[in-house]
Amino acid sequence: MVDLFKRKGNLVSLHPAQILVIGFGSLILLGTFLFMLPIATYEKGRGLSFVDALFEATSAVCVTGLAVVDTGTTFTLFGEIVLLCLIQIGGWGFMTTGIFMFIILGKKIGLKERLLLQDSLNVFSLSGVVNLVKRIILITIMVELIGATTLAIRWSFEMPLGKAIYYGIFHSISAFNNAGFSLEPDNLSKWVGDPTVNLMVTLLFITGGIGFTVILDLFHKRSIRKLSLHSKIALLISLILIIVGPLIILISEYNNPATIGSLKFGDKLWASYFQGVVTRTAGFNTIDIGAMNLASLVFMMALMFIGASSGSTGGGIKVTTFAIILFAFWAVVTNRNEVNIFKRRISWELVNKSLSIVVAGMFFIFLIFFLLTLTESADMSKLLFETISAFGTVGLSANFTPELSPFGRVLITIMMFIGRLGPLTMAFALLNTRREAKVRYAEEKILIG
Repeated sequence: MVDLFKRKGNLVSLHPAQILVIGFGSLILLGTFLFMLPIATYEKGRGLSFVDALFEATSAVCVTGLAVVDTGTTFTLFGEIVLLCLIQIGGWGFMTTGIFMFIILGKKIGLKERLLLQDSLNVFSLSGVVNLVKRIILITIMVELIGATTLAIRWSFEMPLGKAIYYGIFHSISAFNNAGFSLEPDNLSKWVGDPTVNLMVTLLFITGGIGFTVILDLFHKRSIRKLSLHSKIALLISLILIIVGPLIILISEYNNPATIGSLKFGDKLWASYFQGVVTRTAGFNTIDIGAMNLASLVFMMALMFIGASSGSTGGGIKVTTFAIILFAFWAVVTNRNEVNIFKRRISWELVNKSLSIVVAGMFFIFLIFFLLTLTESADMSKLLFETISAFGTVGLSANFTPELSPFGRVLITIMMFIGRLGPLTMAFALLNTRREAKVRYAEEKILIG
């Protein structure tokens, strides 16, 4: 691996955030080139246009699931395999994949690579990061294999065995990595009331969405009380949202004939559960998102903004960031000097970083949303929904993605890229100021609130 941290003469070493941007960007460009090849699509003599190929590659690498073309009818087997590879590498992160290749080839992994891997995986300590990569790969293979086998057995009852196996593999990888790509034109709507498909797919993206750190913590501690504070917060907030999400969708959409209103009560429950849970992480759907009530869409925007857990395959500001902001708010309004969670004190430095993530996320969302209002002719709700879906790398669409103009597609592509890397990482990469203040100025108060 190139020594990207080395200084030569007056050259300043790259910030880890900039290296992550370059790495993901390079992977996206490779995917774009492959999607433009004639063998990638069924359209004779040509692949996708550059803008469409860039959009699809970004959506795959950023494990989003937004698509401007129908996956099952547009891509050949070659194109679909490229898509799956991009999803898998994007879910792991390009540094995890690179270190995995080093391990396979028996190459030495130096301190600089370990530092970059620590930043990529968003873990506290440099110790054991290489072993963490091995465990991530092992967990991924095991979970995806279980998911693929279960789905293949279920689908073998209604399609040829070979197709069922392929469908199982494709949707298992897409679900665990929180991508949301499906080979069916209407996504998973065909199985809206199917218990096996609903449970297996949701278990896959919930597992991928809670983060590898939490999974390993659960495996080693095997007791809620012994878990780290990070794991406790991630599990608690995720559980609350998993309960609240389906309940709100059920209430809001109960009498909507275009979504779940015409379904049997049991199917209504399955549809509400699936759509309420999937919103924070993966872009699968079993009902028509574009036909949902405005109240449902607004609530789903909030869930997409919060997203999954840190160190997972999902996006958003992350549930731990959301929890820290809530507890910090409670500390301020109750006039407390410290932020305490589960009898542990949270530093104000961490609170400030959490606030920075939220502010950066809101800034990028507003910027892209504003630009979309200039380039697209659509309702504000659809434009905002599309923007937040891209930021949260969720991939849900109110049936508007294929209608985006070329410039609009570029804007959503940028939003997916920012969402996958994280708004604060993107800000570091763009600004990258390392100079510490040499002068400490006099303090002065400002009226707020």
